[in-house]
Amino acid sequence: MTSWQALPSITVPDALCNAVGGHPLVAELLVQRGIRSPDTALAFLDPDRYAAASPHELPDMDRGVERLQRAMRNGQRIGVWGDFDVDGQTSTTLLVSTLQSLGADVTFHIPVRDLEGHGVTVPALQRFLDQGVELVLTCDTGVAAHEAVAYAAARGVDFVITDHHDLPAMLPDAVAIINPKRLVGGHALANLPGVGVAYKLAEALFTAFGRAGEETQHLDLAALGIIADVALLSGDTRALAQRGIAALRQPQRLGLQVMMELAGVNPTWLTEEHIGFELAPRLNALGRLDDANPAVEFLTTDDLGRARILATQLEGLNERRKLLTDQVFRGVLAQLEREPALLEYAALVLAHPQWPAGIIGIVASRLVERYRRPVVLFSAPPGEVARGSARSVDGCDISAAIAAQADLLFSYGGHPMAAGLSLPAERIPEFRRRLSRTVDEMLGRAAEAEPLAVDAELPLEDMSLALALEIERLAPFGAGNPAPVLVSRNHSLSSSRTVGRYSDHRILDLEDEAGNVQRVFWWQGAGWPLPQGRFDLAYRVRASTYRGQRAVQFEWVDAQPVVEGAAELSAPTLQVLDWRAAADPQASLSELRHTGDVIVWAEASQRRQVSGADRTQLESAMTLVVWTAPASRTDLLTALERVQPRQVVLVGVDPQLDGMEAFLARLAGLIKPVLASDGAVSLGFLAAAMAQREVTVRAGLRWLTERGHLRILEESGDRLQLARGDGVTSGGLAAAAADLQALLNETAAYRRFFARAEPASILPGVKAHGR
Repeated sequence: MTSWQALPSITVPDALCNAVGGHPLVAELLVQRGIRSPDTALAFLDPDRYAAASPHELPDMDRGVERLQRAMRNGQRIGVWGDFDVDGQTSTTLLVSTLQSLGADVTFHIPVRDLEGHGVTVPALQRFLDQGVELVLTCDTGVAAHEAVAYAAARGVDFVITDHHDLPAMLPDAVAIINPKRLVGGHALANLPGVGVAYKLAEALFTAFGRAGEETQHLDLAALGIIADVALLSGDTRALAQRGIAALRQPQRLGLQVMMELAGVNPTWLTEEHIGFELAPRLNALGRLDDANPAVEFLTTDDLGRARILATQLEGLNERRKLLTDQVFRGVLAQLEREPALLEYAALVLAHPQWPAGIIGIVASRLVERYRRPVVLFSAPPGEVARGSARSVDGCDISAAIAAQADLLFSYGGHPMAAGLSLPAERIPEFRRRLSRTVDEMLGRAAEAEPLAVDAELPLEDMSLALALEIERLAPFGAGNPAPVLVSRNHSLSSSRTVGRYSDHRILDLEDEAGNVQRVFWWQGAGWPLPQGRFDLAYRVRASTYRGQRAVQFEWVDAQPVVEGAAELSAPTLQVLDWRAAADPQASLSELRHTGDVIVWAEASQRRQVSGADRTQLESAMTLVVWTAPASRTDLLTALERVQPRQVVLVGVDPQLDGMEAFLARLAGLIKPVLASDGAVSLGFLAAAMAQREVTVRAGLRWLTERGHLRILEESGDRLQLARGDGVTSGGLAAAAADLQALLNETAAYRRFFARAEPASILPGVKAHGR
């Protein structure tokens, strides 16, 4: 049974309450999200109050804009290369429309999933270039397309890459690589998905052509892609989603108008849930089961008849997608009944020769919800490569976990929460065992018992439509901004029935002690046991529309039996505030410092930026602010032991020192003045200045030694005596580089985990609150 974690009492600044207005619960929820400043709160709630970052803060934006301008001046044909998911479809549509509006000669290509797979493949690129393409502009893909970029260069064709996927060890030799992953951690643009990057490029292009502001016509596309890609809703990404959802409430695109009509979505009250559960699945069905290239026409056509034809085709594909999803899901459950030992692994890994490759990702997501562990499903037709889709839980970077098994794989790539891969089918059992060991190391078995964080207690009877709408001021909800979880006490079950085409969901009527009956929806609840006797309910609330009428909708999260004399909720021993997605953590930090005994743990260049203390300077304090993302769990626990705080604030800015080049450049820079002096240095000092583990710094020193830059004359405990090297590279350099790269990869994986995991996963055994 999942335990529930109460949130400690919090103090809401009067200035925040006055600025936010409305129900006081809204201000409380903002504080729980690390927002205490009135200005920051207003910018969070109202995108018109948010100061968006300049597109030119993205690396290579200037170079990309200049190359596209030159192509347009010279009449070169620009080929936009996209991807087949909703993020890729909207990115492609946005860039094609922008370039056409600016007078460019433009064509596009979205890979067909079953024939080409993800990314830029050379055979398909060859056919694309044969159409006269003289400049390739990618969106939502391309950051690892080394072979394709080299092939194009051999034909005299440049690449401008826009992407948001994780960076490879070396970047392709493109004219420009516009990717928010190249920004320092915590940047307002760092969480942009593919369509967000495309939008920023469009903004820069329109401005360069003296037409600033015209990019706003594509806000609807931005919202579709952001929500469908489950992007982290912070900074510019959140503001774009807010503004885009507002645009979708007055849809201008005929295709979307017809789609909403067929889906029964009233655009007036559209939310991120309508995008995630109604609109995006229809567009995704196109890419999963067919050719996604018609999506561009669907999203741009001015012909109502054509829009209806395409929308009807999408409806048919979506119905087929639902049927196939249900078949695969039931097939998985049957396989688990036959082989229950599969549930003993930390990661659920299954395969079948007849599962469609375009469907298994959806089913994996449902299985993650059901079994609360990472899931990898493979489509493995006889005699063919097994192709898999992975989905994960908070706290497990599934992309990094899969990468750790690279020697078993043909290909892999993705995000911390989702990934794709391929391998020989006969290696699946070995992959299952090894992946489960890696997941165990990332999460630990304790993660399975992670408590449910409860935001507030509020009886169902006290909820009103007005209050539900107040809570929705914090929307859109999603990654980085989960919907609040509320608790209502002492209910009994009056009635229950299953609903949905496949009877997947439940509608429950719950009665409280006073005899009041409220209806609660339990999505995907049909397979779970119903509570017996009296119970407490954890729920979420939304303002829904039914037959044109606005009403409160309660959504089941969890239940616990009422035990007489039991404590209502377990009290936390350590208060944890989560500012990782806060829009302006420095402003919140300034306020926090005025409240009392605070120490800020910051390392590398960030220490001076926030007047922080590195690991060697930590001392006891009431509040510990973890500003720099730690290099390892051990480093974090050591800091907690030194400070012994009652409150921990998670910020977790990435120091951007986990790449080999950046790491060695900074280490060499730190060593240079040491060699110019007496050669004595502390390993702890170097580790703190590098924001790295000591073992990684040692590996870096070994690399410098093997490269001939350095000699280690003496080592005594933490103290090192160094001297200049002879400049001669030794035979151990390759091995030293491999060891260093492996250690840096481990650190990068932990920092990604720290950036996304729930607080209770980061601090196992600690009672955490906040998000």
